[in-house]
Amino acid sequence: MKAPLFRDPIFDGAADPVVIWNRQAKEWWMIYTNRRATVEDRKYAWVHGTDLGVASSADGSEWVYRGTLMGLDIEWGHNTFWAPEIYWHAGIYHMYVTYIQGVPEDWGRQADMMHYTSPDLINWNFQSKLAISEQSIIDACIYRLPSGTFRMWFKENNHTYAADSADLYHWERVGPVIEGRGHEGPNVFRFKDYYWMIVDEWRGQGVYRSDDLIGWERNGLILDKPGTREEDGTIGLHADVVVQGEEAYIFYFTHPGRTGGNEASTYETRRSSIQAAKLEVIDGVLVCNRDKPFELRLQPEID
Repeated sequence: MKAPLFRDPIFDGAADPVVIWNRQAKEWWMIYTNRRATVEDRKYAWVHGTDLGVASSADGSEWVYRGTLMGLDIEWGHNTFWAPEIYWHAGIYHMYVTYIQGVPEDWGRQADMMHYTSPDLINWNFQSKLAISEQSIIDACIYRLPSGTFRMWFKENNHTYAADSADLYHWERVGPVIEGRGHEGPNVFRFKDYYWMIVDEWRGQGVYRSDDLIGWERNGLILDKPGTREEDGTIGLHADVVVQGEEAYIFYFTHPGRTGGNEASTYETRRSSIQAAKLEVIDGVLVCNRDKPFELRLQPEID
């Protein structure tokens, strides 16, 4: 499998990928936070002012940069978009994306969750700012409960909270789901007879397992040990998972220059790479050997 899987050719800061089948173009799309790693700016301005980058692939093995999503601005100026979640339902793509006004040079600016819809992943219509918290919230993930209700998990105050909806437009707050150690980037999927949630603990991906999507049991930690592939020698960050039958693949990003604890703000430590690895379940535990060879050949999604 190619490593790294993808690097953004403009800003070299691809992060927080979501991988989805484009039903109109008949190809896989990766939509990601487009951090401006090549920009020398004050403090953390480089992680703000970000559009959403787009790459496409026939089967997930080779990706080509296509540009950035346009038409998302709800007000004038240069603003910030982070960590998209895209969910296909009843002929419509729903995107929930974190929005921050302007280009702050430090952390702490109010972050809101915005809802957009699209018929084709290109033309987006703004629907609403979700009223599920007065705090900053980021990193949405959507999965449908067995009851038919849609559940959104998201980061608030460094923990995972949830909200429910009957129609993907109107959401009601549920409250905290995963607390304890601080984390972000929840991602939920079903694989090998269980529901799984991974969360980015900034030391690898914490893993939780569930039978019903309500109660969650700690299951371990993955992507916490450096890999040996090119650009894969640091922890795996904010990930997405694609499940196809008996196979599951995790798409994550690394900061290849952050070895030996080096996080000084230089181009080498800011830049990031998207990687992919295969997931397995062994004796009820989710595992990921990021060095294990595998062939990535995603098949078209059929509704």
